[in-house]
Amino acid sequence: MDDILNAGNIPYVSEASVSVEIETEDMTLNIGPQHPSTHGVLRLVAKVDGEKISSVEPVLGYMHRGYEKLAEVRTYPQITTLVNRIDWVSGFANEIPFIAATEKLMEIEAPERAKHIRLILTEMARIASHFVFNGAYALEIGALTPIFLAMEDRERILDLIESVTGGRFHPNFNRIGGIKPAAGAGPTTKKNIQDLPAGFYQETRDAMEKVLDAVERMEDLVGGNEVFKVRTKGVGIISKELAEEYGVSGPILRASGVKFDLRTQTDFLPYDQFEYEIPVGENGDCYDRWYVRLMEMKESAKIILQAIDSMPSGPLQTKVPKVIKVPKGQSYVRTENPKGEMGFYVISEGGLGPYRLKIRTPSFSNISILPVLLEDQLLPDLIAIMGSLDFVLGDVDR
Repeated sequence: MDDILNAGNIPYVSEASVSVEIETEDMTLNIGPQHPSTHGVLRLVAKVDGEKISSVEPVLGYMHRGYEKLAEVRTYPQITTLVNRIDWVSGFANEIPFIAATEKLMEIEAPERAKHIRLILTEMARIASHFVFNGAYALEIGALTPIFLAMEDRERILDLIESVTGGRFHPNFNRIGGIKPAAGAGPTTKKNIQDLPAGFYQETRDAMEKVLDAVERMEDLVGGNEVFKVRTKGVGIISKELAEEYGVSGPILRASGVKFDLRTQTDFLPYDQFEYEIPVGENGDCYDRWYVRLMEMKESAKIILQAIDSMPSGPLQTKVPKVIKVPKGQSYVRTENPKGEMGFYVISEGGLGPYRLKIRTPSFSNISILPVLLEDQLLPDLIAIMGSLDFVLGDVDR
């Protein structure tokens, strides 16, 4: 080759004699804090090398409302209006651990009928939360139809919650020692206390049957979609060891193969009286996290149907002082929220409100895994991975 080129007086430089040094640096990409896929005002500072993510730094605090500090200048009954605004997608479920922690300090217990109603509404909040996730996550992946179906199904659940509590998102329904009479039960007197609206049982049974149908439909429509499978299977894998190391909880932990559900350890709600399965994933990827939540909706519907059929009679409220003063002491209660473990640590000095309230929210712990989870992932997969964690920024920043 060299002889041929030299014969025509054409200059030729062999590749072996050329050394080219190219210096590159990672590009910094700001995602959020105002972005439709961050589920609120979350900012991610990502460094990317081409389409590969080198590192991610979450920046939190844009929605910090100071709930823990506000609780120090509120009475115990007033605090329920704060806590159901932490994770606003499942407001009722937020009230339970705080009320239970306060009741534990006061050494009182709610009546069995009140416990059953609390459980039913908690599981309804779980179903409503998972409907939001299923619709929104499919939308983030690129499917438009599922969110309309999910919102329609969720509306049916919210109507039931509203008929009992009077509120769709912020019910403020629980009371220390029990619950208040249902909003839709009509007029009440000392001789005639109606705790549930007329027709509630049958409407709930019908709604749960439709939830079971919706789960099957979503499994076929979304889970059977090849594009959805490609975007989620084998993507964003969280191993069992990594999940335990970072303290993730709820469906994320169970999707990684850890069969742990706080409902099996709860003594202030009668879960031990009902039969249900705990869905567990195998691969810990985005698909498994989606599927575990879908199956949880089915199990929640089964729990609600059993609770309706075994509803005990009796009062709604244990006798408590007109002015709530909690004895000096401290207690911690955790529950299985739709997004994971939620805990309330209450310190009382014997006053009308807590001396200190510490809230352990699932979303805050779950997104702590983002930096290691997103490292070396492809940029197009970032939204799919983030969405599979199902966090709410009110739950993160508090």
